[in-house]
Amino acid sequence: MHILAISGSLRATSSNTTLLKAAAALAPAGVAIALYDRLGDLPHFNPDLDDIERGIAPPAVLAFRALLNQADGVLICSPEYAHGVPGTLKNALDWVVSSGELLGKPVALLKASRATYAHAALKETLSVILAQIVDEEWLSIPLPGNRVDLAGLLAHAEIPALLGHAMAAFVHTIHAGRSETSS
Repeated sequence: MHILAISGSLRATSSNTTLLKAAAALAPAGVAIALYDRLGDLPHFNPDLDDIERGIAPPAVLAFRALLNQADGVLICSPEYAHGVPGTLKNALDWVVSSGELLGKPVALLKASRATYAHAALKETLSVILAQIVDEEWLSIPLPGNRVDLAGLLAHAEIPALLGHAMAAFVHTIHAGRSETSS
């Protein structure tokens, strides 16, 4: 199983990106979680550059869409800026509104405990795109502070168990969705 992880932060030391890296380290056996780290490479959304019928779009957009198509599920963790979603993450989602890569795709929003408004805004955008939003409380992970590193998260007394449970539950949700589709 392949899960694409997307951090809404471009910061090299982002706690959201670190949380996704920890999720990848704690993923169940047989599950590969790949971190998409090219969010900043996507051009500003411009419908004039996008001819979906002919498969024409900027190369970075085509590559992003291909990764989404290959993924069995998508895991997003995002900071909140001014009560909203960072522009780079919203821009990425704008590029897939019409092309449909997230249509019916299981998407989990991993919440690093402080992104209340951004979380709600992401849910709204993803519902318009018709993604299958996994809306569970187990996806909220209380981080011990603003500056966390991978070793610190993995050594924390509670976070590995919470995150491991969240990843196992997300994988179960993806499997359950596959079973419903095939029956």
